[in-house]
Amino acid sequence: MTSSVLRRVLIVVTVVVVVVAALLLAARIPRTITIFLIAAFIAFGAYPLVKTLELRMPRPAAIACVYTGLLSALVVLALVIIPVAYGQVLLLVGHAPQYVVASQDAVAHAESGLRDLLGNRVPLPSYDDVKVEVGNRVSAFLSSAVASVGAIVVGAVTALIVGTSALILSVFFLLHGRDVRESILAFIPPGRRAGVGTLMDELVQVFGHFVAGQALLCAIVGAAVWILLFPSHFAFALLVAVICGLGYAIPFVGMIVAQVVAALLAVPQGTGMVIWVTVAIFVVSRVADNVLVPRIMAQSVGVSPITVMFAVFAGGELFGLPGLILGIPAAALLKVVLGYFVRPYIVRMQSEQPTTVDVHVEVAGASGDEAAAPTEPVIVSITP
Repeated sequence: MTSSVLRRVLIVVTVVVVVVAALLLAARIPRTITIFLIAAFIAFGAYPLVKTLELRMPRPAAIACVYTGLLSALVVLALVIIPVAYGQVLLLVGHAPQYVVASQDAVAHAESGLRDLLGNRVPLPSYDDVKVEVGNRVSAFLSSAVASVGAIVVGAVTALIVGTSALILSVFFLLHGRDVRESILAFIPPGRRAGVGTLMDELVQVFGHFVAGQALLCAIVGAAVWILLFPSHFAFALLVAVICGLGYAIPFVGMIVAQVVAALLAVPQGTGMVIWVTVAIFVVSRVADNVLVPRIMAQSVGVSPITVMFAVFAGGELFGLPGLILGIPAAALLKVVLGYFVRPYIVRMQSEQPTTVDVHVEVAGASGDEAAAPTEPVIVSITP
């Protein structure tokens, strides 16, 4: 084994050991990892705005402007949207008897229809059996919810602390991001620092534009749904708008779930309201997919629709809800990394392949009687 091969083997083994040790350490400090991941998301989302404002002002001032706007949005969320949405949740609880009556009628109609269709050939549970089973499940759910009120309060306080810590930490990420970049490049051989630095900048740009673009799309979708539903006096307009805004962050699946939930919430207000809510959400979703996404997300993702679908479903199957949300940026980042490592190898292999040029040469016959003989083409292959 030559010295260069041995050195590469040692490097690979060292990288594997470091990665395994990092994963084991992360498994023991999940809350700290959560804070750093949330802070990284916030920093990535704010980075494009900070970079744009940095052309006109110093970096600290740009960060201060961006976070002032972010905190203002959070204050509006806390003082306006959350209380109204909470009031609509209480209204939903007040309409619970209407939903129960509607569900009872639906079950009764379904039971009679199935019995008329199947007769006694297939045993079906009676309406009373279904009602008892549903009552038992609802009672068990309410009992567990009441028993876990303390855990819910503790979880809410913990989430508030984690969110505040992540917000503060994201400011330090933006302030000292260049120092972190230089620290990472210090471990790279000098001959490759320029290429690795370009790769890091492209990764940050892709992920940052995705996070910022996705947040903007979710806000636009939520606002558009509320604008369409509020004039129709839909009782849960703001609550459905919030659900749609959050659901749009989950590709393919989120808006379908939001549309089903909105239709169910519109049942007490009649069939006309159900149709209007369904149509409004469908139109907003289609406009966002076909008009806004190409304009906002085209530069940040840059992957084919087939790759997007595969990344979403594969991420959801492997990692659940986080995989559904992060499948698309993961595919985009993987494309950048593969392009950095694989494309130079392919170009080098193509340049090393010999090329053959065929030259047609016509050879004439000798003088005399042979001069009348036709010329014969000869193909000569030249390999440079």
